[in-house]
This record gives sequence, structure tokens and C-alpha cells, in this order.
Amino acid sequence: MEFSELIKTAKVENVLLSGPGVPAVKGTLCITSHHLLLSSQPGGDGEQGTVELWLLIRNVDAVEKRFASSSGTITLKCKDLRVLQLEIPGMEECLNIASSIEALSSVESVMMMYPFFYRPHSMKLEQGWHLYLPHHYYQQVVAETSAWRLSSVNRDFATCPTYPSAIIVPAVVDDEALRKIAHFRQGGRFPVLSYYHKKNQTAGTGEGLDQPSCPSISAPQVMLRSGQPLMGPNKKRCQEDELLLKAALCGRARGFVIDTRSAQAAKQARMTGGGSEPKAAYLGWKRLHRPLESRGRPLQESFMKLVEACNDPSLGMDRWLSKLESSKWLSHVKAALSTACLAAQCMEREEACILVHGAEGTDTTLLVTALAQVILDPDCRTLVGFQHLLEREWIQAGHPFHLRCAHSAYSHARLKQEAPVFLLFLDCVGQLGRQFPFSLEFSERLLLALFENSYASAYGTFLCNSEKERSLCKVKETTHSLWSWLNQPNQQKEYLNPLYSYNALVIWPSVEPQSLQLWQGLFLQWIRSSQYLDEAWAEIQRLVEGSETPTRTNGAAHSQLLLPH
Repeated sequence: MEFSELIKTAKVENVLLSGPGVPAVKGTLCITSHHLLLSSQPGGDGEQGTVELWLLIRNVDAVEKRFASSSGTITLKCKDLRVLQLEIPGMEECLNIASSIEALSSVESVMMMYPFFYRPHSMKLEQGWHLYLPHHYYQQVVAETSAWRLSSVNRDFATCPTYPSAIIVPAVVDDEALRKIAHFRQGGRFPVLSYYHKKNQTAGTGEGLDQPSCPSISAPQVMLRSGQPLMGPNKKRCQEDELLLKAALCGRARGFVIDTRSAQAAKQARMTGGGSEPKAAYLGWKRLHRPLESRGRPLQESFMKLVEACNDPSLGMDRWLSKLESSKWLSHVKAALSTACLAAQCMEREEACILVHGAEGTDTTLLVTALAQVILDPDCRTLVGFQHLLEREWIQAGHPFHLRCAHSAYSHARLKQEAPVFLLFLDCVGQLGRQFPFSLEFSERLLLALFENSYASAYGTFLCNSEKERSLCKVKETTHSLWSWLNQPNQQKEYLNPLYSYNALVIWPSVEPQSLQLWQGLFLQWIRSSQYLDEAWAEIQRLVEGSETPTRTNGAAHSQLLLPH
């Protein structure tokens, strides 16, 4: 397929661009294979026009057309929640432009997307891709304890197609056992280490599956993740799976399985081949059900309802509050934070190990494990550490970005597997930033950039659904990494929180209704002006940078200071 076949009209003069909070401007509209450009009319004497719009066509979520006499209006609803209007003279030109944008924005082939064509002069292809490999984190764990080992059982992605090539597992479980366990877990996602909590760590020795190499006192707590066990109606068992979880306990009295489905949903899953861990087979493990919406209609519709409410300027106070509540978005935020806090509490206060899974283990499982680490680990709250976390717990762990982020809040297409799970995670991290404004090294701007790039990007970081797919598409060899761009000195400064002060403590967020706020920086960013807030934040940054010894204290949950837009 050639892009030229999809472009029916490449250039139109006298197009009027307008949008909420944006002054209308007239100019020349051009369509390329990946971008929509509008250049304003020259000011005279041959002056070159100013580019008023440079929109990645992949960012277009929906195209709406309206005609009046000999002209037409195209409304572009974007994945980053922008709404733009193009008034185009000539009905035929309008139809052609709309058809071209619809065709280009819905190209399904990953290798035809813009990251494979983007070649900035300031970066090299190899930069960024090796900054945050999980392998580095796993090597640190292995260096600190002999109870866990790095396994290459998945080096060809044959054991589990959604896991990376290297994973970390209990040292006493060999690769052959892992292959058997993979057949017993959905999608081959056998239990692997997600996080190694080093509270009160002591050394230990010993070998053998019944007596694993673990410290007997104050052993480090571990968090594992997996897919659901495939027990089925016949309550099938897997001895190797049971022994793996026994080894993960490291001699502790108990661990907790946090199932992100309701008890009823887990029971129903058993009738169709799935299930959950029975107490009789998994001694020492207690199951806790915390249902979270992970995919499909409920979460996506919640997102769509919230955006619809935010875009309706006619709403009065009562109607606005009613629509906000009926969207249930903040209820999803509360549920996610509550479950992550439960996981963190089990590790920090109960000093227990935990296993997190739902059904597939690629959505709410990753939401909980990643959020729990931000709550527990101060390193995950730094700019570099947060990028490490995203790479390890979302990208390499197999969250299907290509499926989940195929459409945003405006698409008229029939819902397939879209779900804003990653956006929900970013919103939850934003809630932490608002409650603890001194404890996150990065600002809201980073979260906004991650949201935008997960749906439409010039970089290959969020392409595909797994590391296996990225390997087949040669993403790392032929596209640039988002991390390379974010970590350029001039860009990195934009995403730092000038009020940051290292906080070694666990940050326990409040999930009371009064404590959770609408993420205005995202959901209202194209509707209201943030000029005064941006100016205030720039002044704070200037004052902090101008002070040689700034005095900063760690934030508390009741602080009212907002992160910047």
C-alpha cells in the first residue's frame, strides 16, 4: 500500500482553523502521509506563512462532517482530547480531505506508522533503547540474594509470548518446571518477580525446594505477578506451580494472592477453564478479591462519559456534578489506589509476599503492581526510576498498548479491546503527586506527555502489544525511543518538579472522596486556559533555582498545591 493512494486531495487554500480557546486562523491546509499541516497566509512581500497546526494524523480519533451550501466543516476529535474545526471551501474538497484523514488515521499496519519514518537529526536510533532494560533490575536482585535467579527460558518467546526474554524466578525452580507452569497459567504467564522490597533485609543461605535459600528473619518481601491458573471445572492442579509459590514465601507463614476479579467472576472463570488458587493446594497463601475494571466496555465508557461531560459548556453545577459522578471515573481511580495500597500494606506492614493476577495478567495486574511500587519505593518516584518502572512493569511486562490505545474517548468505531488502563495508572500517579507534592521528582507534564505518546507518537516505545511483537517488527532497530527524547537535558528540565525533596518513607494516599480530584490538567487542558497557573509555576521554579539552599519539606496528604500543567 502506498500512502498516496489514500490521499485524495493533498492541498486546499483558504481553510479556517478554529478550536476551543484558540483564535481562528485562515491558511493553506496540506496532508502528508502522517501529518496534517496548516500554514497561515503570508504577511506580504513574499514572507513565509507561520505553521499554525502540525497534527500527527494518528492522533485523530474521530472525523465528523457538516455541510452548508458550497462549503463544509470537518471536526477533528483527537486522541489527546483536542477538538479542532476546519472550514473548507468546496464540498468536494471537504469530502476528499475528510476521507483522506479517516483512511490515514486508521492504517492498521504497525510498520506503516510514523515512528518508522521519523528521523530527527539530534538523536541516533540506538539511543534510549538500552537505558531501562528489566535485565538490569533483575541483575541487582540476583546480586543481593541467592533465593532468586535470572532465567532465559523465554529467550525465544516460546514459553510465554507476552513476557520479555529474561525474567526472574525462585532459584530452586528450574526451566523445565517453568515450562510446565506456563501451560497451567493463562497466556503462559507463570508467576515471576515484579518487585523486591528490601525492608529489613538480611542475608541467608541454604538450598533445596523444601528449604529455599532465604533468610529466616526479616526476609525481603517480594511481589509476583502472573495470569490466572487454568484449573477448570475439574479443579486441575500443577505441582510445579504450587512449589514455585511455596518457594517464593521463603519460609514465611503466609502470603497473599490479590485477585483483581470479584470472587463470583473468579468462580465463573473456573467453569470456562480458568480459576483461582485453592487454599488446600497453596498452603500459606490467602486469597483476597479486589475487583477492578480492566478492559472492554465499562472502563472505556467511563472515560468517554467523563470527556463528554468536560466538553459540555452548557452544564450547570448540579448537572456537571451528576455527570461527573455517573461517569464513575473517580470510582475507578479510588478502586485502583485502594488495591495498590492493599498490596503495599501486605508487604510493608504485614511483611508478607504477594501474588497479583486477574485473568490475563496484562491489565489490572500491572496497574496494581506498578502503583504499589510508586507508593512503596522512593526510587520509583524519581524521574529515572519512574521510567525504569514503566519499562519493566508496563512495556516489557506485556501490556497490549496497540490494542488498548487504538481509540481514545471520541471514536465512533465499535469497541473491540480498547481500555484506558494505562491512563488510569497515570491519573492515579497524578493523585499521588497532588497529595504529596514534594515526593515525586517529576511533574504533571511528564504524565501528560506519556498519555499523549501512548495513543499517538513519533517514537516506538509504546508500539505493539508485547516484546515479541516489537522484536518481529524490529522496533528497536528502526525507530527512536521516547526515553531518548525525554532525557535530553533541555527536555528533561521541562518534566522536573522544582519542589521535589527525596522522601524515603512510604507514601500512603488518602482515597476518601474529598481527597480525589478530577485531573484537570488532562481533561480540561484544551477547554480552559492554564496561563496563570503556568506563570505561577514558572515563578516557583525560578525561585527554587535561584536559591542556593532551598528549604523543602515532604508533602502530606492534605496539601493543596497542584502540580503544573
